[in-house]
Amino acid sequence: MTGRGAEALRVELTRLKSVERPRIVQAISEALAQGDLRENAEYQYAKEEQGFIEGRILEIENKLSLAQIIEINEITPSGKVIFGTTVRLLNVESEEEFIYQIVGDDEADIKVNKISVYSPVARALVGKELGDCVIVNTPRGDVEYEICTIEHI
Repeated sequence: MTGRGAEALRVELTRLKSVERPRIVQAISEALAQGDLRENAEYQYAKEEQGFIEGRILEIENKLSLAQIIEINEITPSGKVIFGTTVRLLNVESEEEFIYQIVGDDEADIKVNKISVYSPVARALVGKELGDCVIVNTPRGDVEYEICTIEHI
């Protein structure tokens, strides 16, 4: 994963441990004080939320412990599309431009132009060079893109 992606996970982990975990412990404590737990919806909800939070904490800790962090701006540009690079593409048919950064699954978010390295577009791009054309198989048919820029940012 990229350094930014790892930092985002660390921020989420800190929030879960320092804000969400104490909040849910307080909610469980308050629900326990209400008495009969069999018909206490607040208690049931709080316990369910606690399970989700603890599961997410374990998931993030596991991901961070196994992650290989890649700082793309520290890698000498080779002129090839690799994990972490930001690529500007031109749809050859429509002449529409797209800019994508190729990231890990956990960081992928199309709303901010970050695509998973396992996506069809990224798989078609990795290893290609500036000026190359790639064909991506999409549900609407094959789309041809030309690689206009490759940046290490």
